[in-house]
Amino acid sequence: MVWRVLVPVLAIDQLIKVWIKTSFTVGERLDFVPGILELQFIENEGMAFGWALPGVAGKLLLTGFRLVAAVAIGMYISRRIKEKAPKGLLYSLTFVWAGALGNIIDSAIYGRIFGRSGWGTLAEVWPSEGGYAPWFQGNVVDMFHFIVTWPAWFPVEAWAGREVFPPIWNLADAAISVSVIWMLLNQRKYFPVVA
Repeated sequence: MVWRVLVPVLAIDQLIKVWIKTSFTVGERLDFVPGILELQFIENEGMAFGWALPGVAGKLLLTGFRLVAAVAIGMYISRRIKEKAPKGLLYSLTFVWAGALGNIIDSAIYGRIFGRSGWGTLAEVWPSEGGYAPWFQGNVVDMFHFIVTWPAWFPVEAWAGREVFPPIWNLADAAISVSVIWMLLNQRKYFPVVA
C-alpha cells in the first residue's frame, strides 16, 4: 500500500521539477489555472517559505536533518503498518514521506546534475564543468504560485489587495502540508487517547 502512494507522488514531483528546471528560466511565469494558479520557477536554497540556515554548514545541516527525518518517517510508517493503523493515517504519513524524499532529492543531487538556472538562462543537464553546487547543497525547485488576492474591501486593511497565499511551492510541499492538516483534522481517529 505504501509503495502505491510513495512511488507515483515522488515520480510526479520529480517529473514536474525536472520539466520546470529545464524549460523555465528563473522567475519565468505561465498561467496554469488563469486567475488562480500560475507556474513561476524559483529555486529555494532553504526550507519552506524560503527560510534558510546560513552558509555551507547550514545547508549541510538542513540536508542532514531532512535525511534523518525521512528515515524516521519510514521507520514510523513500518511500525504503524505492523500495528494495523488506520489506512487514512498510513496514506497521510506516506504522502509526508514522499514529500520529504522529493525535496531531499533536489537538495542532495540537483546541484550536481544541473547547471545554474538564471534570469533568461535555462539550466543545462549534466554540464561538462560540473553542476552548480556540490553534493547535498543543491536548491529545491518550486513552481506553484497562487495569485488570488484578498478583495479591496477586505476588513483587515493590511491584507486588502494582497495575495492570499504568496509563497511559491512544489508538489512535495503540498503533499506534506495537506497530509499534516488531514492528520490534525482526524487526530482523534488516528491517535486515540488510551485512558
